[in-house]
Amino acid sequence: MEESVNIPISMDWSTEEVVDVVEFFTIIEKAYDKGVKKEVLLDHYNRFKKVVPSKSEEKTICGEFEGKTNVSCWHTVQAARKAESAALIKMS
Repeated sequence: MEESVNIPISMDWSTEEVVDVVEFFTIIEKAYDKGVKKEVLLDHYNRFKKVVPSKSEEKTICGEFEGKTNVSCWHTVQAARKAESAALIKMS
């Protein structure tokens, strides 16, 4: 993902929360680029979910990101959950 993308964030989030959300979306993009370890992806997803616990808000934020990048947060997380431990998650 070479283009600069405006990542959806809330002004209500702390700096640490913004960093967690940005890192999650960066990991999602990396899964489509080079691949990322299952544990790393799920760790970032869990930190993202602490910031965005609501399923509907997650769908909104991820949907906005997906619309800009053509990558799927949901499919990437599902692939990581189904993968063997220590697997490399590489999306296409």
